[in-house]
Amino acid sequence: MGLLFDHKDIPHSTLKELYKNLLKPRMIEEKMLLQLRQGKISKWFSGIGQEAISVGTTLALNPEEYILPMHRNLGVFTSRGIPLNRLFAQFQGKMSGFTKGRDRSFHFGTNDYKIVGMISHLGPQLGVADGIGLASLLDRKKEVTAVFTGDGGASQGDFHESLNVAAVWNLPVLFIVENNGYGLSTPSSEQFKCQQFIDKGIGYGMEAVKVEGNNILDVYSTIKSLAESMRENPRPILVECMTFRMRGHEEASGTKYVPNELFEEWETKNPVDRYREYLELIGVWDADQESLLRLEIKNEIEEGLTIAYAEDDIVANTETELSDMYAPFDFQETDPTGEVVEKRMIDAISDGLREAMIKHDDLVLMGQDIAEYGGVFKITDGFVAQFGKERVRNTPLCESAIVGTALGLSIKGKKAMMEMQFADFVTEGFNQIVNNLAKIHYRWGQNADVVVRMPTGAGVAAGPYHSQSNEAWFTHTPGLKVVYPAFPEDAKGLLLTAFEDPNPVLFFEHKALYRSLSGKVPEGYYTIPFGKARAVKEGTQVSIITYGMGVHWALAVLEKHPEISADLIDLRTLSPLDTETIYASVNKTGRAIVLQEDVISGGIASDISALIMENCFTQLDAPVKRCASLDSAIPFNPVLEKNFLASNQFEADLLDLIAY
Repeated sequence: MGLLFDHKDIPHSTLKELYKNLLKPRMIEEKMLLQLRQGKISKWFSGIGQEAISVGTTLALNPEEYILPMHRNLGVFTSRGIPLNRLFAQFQGKMSGFTKGRDRSFHFGTNDYKIVGMISHLGPQLGVADGIGLASLLDRKKEVTAVFTGDGGASQGDFHESLNVAAVWNLPVLFIVENNGYGLSTPSSEQFKCQQFIDKGIGYGMEAVKVEGNNILDVYSTIKSLAESMRENPRPILVECMTFRMRGHEEASGTKYVPNELFEEWETKNPVDRYREYLELIGVWDADQESLLRLEIKNEIEEGLTIAYAEDDIVANTETELSDMYAPFDFQETDPTGEVVEKRMIDAISDGLREAMIKHDDLVLMGQDIAEYGGVFKITDGFVAQFGKERVRNTPLCESAIVGTALGLSIKGKKAMMEMQFADFVTEGFNQIVNNLAKIHYRWGQNADVVVRMPTGAGVAAGPYHSQSNEAWFTHTPGLKVVYPAFPEDAKGLLLTAFEDPNPVLFFEHKALYRSLSGKVPEGYYTIPFGKARAVKEGTQVSIITYGMGVHWALAVLEKHPEISADLIDLRTLSPLDTETIYASVNKTGRAIVLQEDVISGGIASDISALIMENCFTQLDAPVKRCASLDSAIPFNPVLEKNFLASNQFEADLLDLIAY
C-alpha cells in the first residue's frame, strides 16, 4: 500500500524541517524504551507510527497558538522546541520538569510553549480548548487552537459537549481525532458504530476533513490550509487522521490483541521511513545528511539525559506540597463605603456579580438561560443590556464542557464564572472540577480563575434532584475553595472576593433564602476575607457551629429559647475553614453542636467534630454533637421534606446537649 507523497509548492527547506522534526521524536522514543527496560522511567505511552500527526500539526500552526496534546503526542512537545533535559526530567519525576515530580509523562502544560497537557480522563481537554478558542475570539486575535483526542476518547461525553459548544459559538478550534483503530485493546468496531469520524461533523453543523495521518505532507498541508481559513473565518473543524500505533497502549500492555497482518500493512506506511525515502527520491535528502542528522539528535538526547540524571532527586517538603495546591492570593480587603440599604439575598448576589463585571472587564459569565432570560432565578436579569452577549453567554446543556471552557479562559488570563442552574447538576461537570480545576496549579502551576455558582438546598419542595446539599463533595477536594454565605451582606462581599481570588471557588447560594431573606447591604464594591467566620451571637453555654440555612434555623431556636446562652458561629467559608474561631468558642463554652443541612454521613460536620475532639478535648463538658438531615434522598412532599431536614431535630438535639 505505502504512502503517496506530493510536496506541491512546499519549499525544500520546509520539507527538510518536517523530516528533522519527524525523526527526533522517533529517536527519543527508541531511547525511552531502553530507559524503561532499564527501570530509569516508570511508564511509557508510545507514539511510534503516529508521529506525522503531531509534527505536521505543530509545524502548520503559529508558535503563539495553543495545542492540547495527549500522551502519544511527543512530537508536539519536541516540535515546539522544549529543551530535552526538561522533558527527560519530567519523565524521571525531577524538579526541573514541568510538574515538580507530581505528575508523569505528558500530563503537564506550559504557557511558555503554548501547550496544555491532558489529565488521564482524556475528554476534558476538549472543553479547555473551547475556552482558549473563546478567549482568542473575545480578544479579536486571529488564532487557532488545536486539541487532540483518540478514537477511544471520542466516545466520551466531553467529545460531544465540546464539539457542540464550539459549533454553537463558532470557536476557532481544530478537533483532531487520531484514529488508530484501538482504544487500549478494544478495537474500533466495539467503540463506535459509524464508519468514520468525519460523519459526526454533520451532526454538529461543522466541517469535517479526513487525512492520511501517516503522511506528514498531507497532515501539514491540510492543517495549514484549515488554520489559515479559520483565522479569517472563525469556526471549529473536525479532522480525522487515519493512523496506527506500532506498539501497545503502554509498554506493559503489549500488542497480542492486534493481528500480525495489521502490523505488516501499517509498516508499509511507516511515517518516518516512507517520508525519508520520498525525500531521497526527489533529491532533497541523502545518506550523508541522514547520518549527520541522526548524530545531531543522538547527541542532543544524550546531553539532555546527562543533565536530567545529574539533577538531585526531589526531597519532599510537606509545607510546599500543601501550599502549592493553591495559587498565591494576596488578599487586600476593601471596606464598604457605600450607603447601606435593605436588600434581599438574591439582589445582593446580583449586585455582587454586577460590581465584579464592572471591575474585571475580562470576566465572562456562562450558564444556561443566563442571558436575555436572566437565569432561572433572574440573578443576571438585565446583564446582557449592560455588558453584552459576548460576556454574558447562554450555554448549551453541557456542564462539563463549560467548566472546561472556564478553565481555558483562565489559561488565557481571563476570569470566568459558570452558573450551575442547580447545584445538583454539578455532577455533569464533576470531573472537570475535582480533577482539572482543583489540581491544575499543583500539577503545573496554572491557576484556575473560575467561580462556579451553586444554587443549593432544600425547603422549597423541589424533590431529590433540585434540593441536594453537596458542598462536602468539594470540601473533600484539595485545591478548591468553598463558600456558603448565610446573609445578603456576606453573599455580596464574599462573591466579590471569589472573583479576586485566582483559585477555583465553589460558591453556594441557598435557593430558599433568595427571596425570603433581606438584610442591610452596602452599595458599591467591598470584599470579605475567606476563612473568617462570623460571630452571629455570643454566649457561654454552648457553641453552635453552622453555615447557610443552618444559621437561620439556629437563630429561630435561640429566639424561642432566650434562656440559652450560645455562641452562634456562621462559618461563611468551608474551605478555608476558620478553625481558630471554632476552637476559641468551644474552649470557652465546653459544649459544641455542629449543624448542617447535608445528610449526616460524610458531611463537613463530621470533619469539624473530629477537629474539635482532637484540639479541644480537655475543655469539653459533653460529647460533640452533630445535627444533620436524614441519610436519605430528599423527598418532594413538604411533610416528608420537613421530616428529612435537620431543622426537624435541631431543637431537641441542642436541649439534650445543654442538659448533658
